[in-house]
Amino acid sequence: MRCPYCQHEDTQVMDTRASDEGDSIRRRRRCNQCDKRFTTYERIELTMPVIVKKNGSRSEFEHAKLRGSLMLALRKRPVSADAVDAAIHRIEERLLSLGEREINSGQIGELVMRELKRLDKIAYIRFASVYRSFEDVAEFRDAIDEIDLERQPVPATRENR
Repeated sequence: MRCPYCQHEDTQVMDTRASDEGDSIRRRRRCNQCDKRFTTYERIELTMPVIVKKNGSRSEFEHAKLRGSLMLALRKRPVSADAVDAAIHRIEERLLSLGEREINSGQIGELVMRELKRLDKIAYIRFASVYRSFEDVAEFRDAIDEIDLERQPVPATRENR
C-alpha cells in the first residue's frame, strides 16, 4: 500500500479490525519512510451481471431502473417503502447468487413478477400486462385466474389430512 503523504510503497499494518457491520476490514498503517499513520478499508466488491436485452444489446444493471419498475407497478397501492426495499434486495441477492456475468432481461422480469405477486396482486397484474404484452381482455382474465387458483384452499382428501 502506497503512503498517501510521501508516496513511499513500503507501509506496515499496525492494527486490523472488522467493521461493526462486518462488511469491511479497517487497517491502521504506518509508513516506513515518513512514519505517518493512515487508515485503509478493505471491502468486498460484488458486480451485478450485465443485462442481455431481447434485441441482443447489453447494458449495465441499474438499481434505480429496477426500483422505478417496481414503483410504477405499485403506484397508489398500499405497500410500504420497507417492503419495496426488501423485494429489491431479494431480487439483487438472487442475481448475485446466480454467479453469472450476463443475465437475460427475461429472468429479471420473472424475478420482479414473483416479488410483485408477493407484495400486491394488483401491481402484479399491472406489471404482467406490460411485461407479457397482453393484447386482449382474455389475457388479463387468465392472469387473474392464475392468482385466484393460488388463493383457493386445497380441498381435504384422505391423502392430505
